[in-house]
Amino acid sequence: MNSGADTPAAKPTVLIVDDTPANIAILAEHLGSQGLMVMVAQDGEEAVERACFAKPDLVLLDVMMPGIGGFEACRRLKSFPETKDIPVIFMTALSDISDKMTAYSVGGVDYVTKPFHTDEVLARVNAHLSLRAMQRELASQNQQLQQEIAVRCAAEQVLARRTEELARSNAELEQLAYVASHDLQEPLRMITSYLQLIEKRYKDKIDTDATEFIEFAVDGAKRMQKLIDDLLAYSRLGSRAKPFQSTSCATIVKDAIQSLLAAVEESGAQITCGNLPAVVGDQAQLTHLFQNLIANAIKFRRSQSPHVHIDVEDTGESWCFSVRDNGIGIAPEYFERIFVMFQRLHSRSTYPGTGIGLALCKRIVEHHHGRIWVESVPEEGSVFKFTLPKAENQSRLTQGAS
Repeated sequence: MNSGADTPAAKPTVLIVDDTPANIAILAEHLGSQGLMVMVAQDGEEAVERACFAKPDLVLLDVMMPGIGGFEACRRLKSFPETKDIPVIFMTALSDISDKMTAYSVGGVDYVTKPFHTDEVLARVNAHLSLRAMQRELASQNQQLQQEIAVRCAAEQVLARRTEELARSNAELEQLAYVASHDLQEPLRMITSYLQLIEKRYKDKIDTDATEFIEFAVDGAKRMQKLIDDLLAYSRLGSRAKPFQSTSCATIVKDAIQSLLAAVEESGAQITCGNLPAVVGDQAQLTHLFQNLIANAIKFRRSQSPHVHIDVEDTGESWCFSVRDNGIGIAPEYFERIFVMFQRLHSRSTYPGTGIGLALCKRIVEHHHGRIWVESVPEEGSVFKFTLPKAENQSRLTQGAS
């Protein structure tokens, strides 16, 4: 047996109800020869009984019969849930318009006039069987659609609940990070201050080793202070963000360079810029973004003076910014890792830092509905690229996210 073969479709079943055996015989033979299954009943009571039991696809129902007539039999069929949708075609010798209206009012879908022509009966039967099949298919599709809608609604409710829980959890974590960072700052300041006071007051009474130990402790406290400041900036990114507004990237880059003036002068860095556009965003965050990328370009330099070039490309719906340097470069296997918090590729003694800068850059860019990545060749330099939507698209994305 071929399990892949299609299962043959069940033949439609027609219930013929007539008190004249000759009529039943003619109709049964003709409909059967056309591939239809035929059931018979000779009065209204029997018709209702068989229809409720077998649930045929269509009923050919004589009007004038002993006992309950065709009209009453149809009323009863339409009163039961299991038979109310079965189409009924009346067969009648009645020609009065009121009789025809009664046939429709009790639930009939059509009628044929006696003496009937078998081809006409077959044509009407096939038409209503086709309509019945389409109605069933539509009902099945509607049921499936309702099930899919119910599943989707349930999934959306779960997603909404989890989104709400995640938002609440993020808010709590941000608050916790802020409180923890804020509370840690004061004892660190105290430790640093007292160590420096000891160094100043007792510098003539302590040996070189003690002085060096104090310097190590002060340096550690300062690094901890920097780490706390970076964590605080990271935690505040979502909760302390300002409403987006149009701002000049040229001004942003100028402010970022100004804040790095000491590092620029000490390293002899050359920083050049292309023609930068205005964007819609949080000016403070974008300044921090450029500041971190330029600072990294200066910090991870080779023996020659660093050269940093900032440019932009119009990609249609977005601006693609690039910060290019001639530094030490990055191996391809670390392209993703460098954007993860606390991930460092070098020792702290070689290149100081907290390991949060690029993670913060990534979060700022994503907060502005963009993405960030790096292209690099070791010992040849790196290009950090990030996209920011153009003003009209940024407004649409921001409204959609709110």
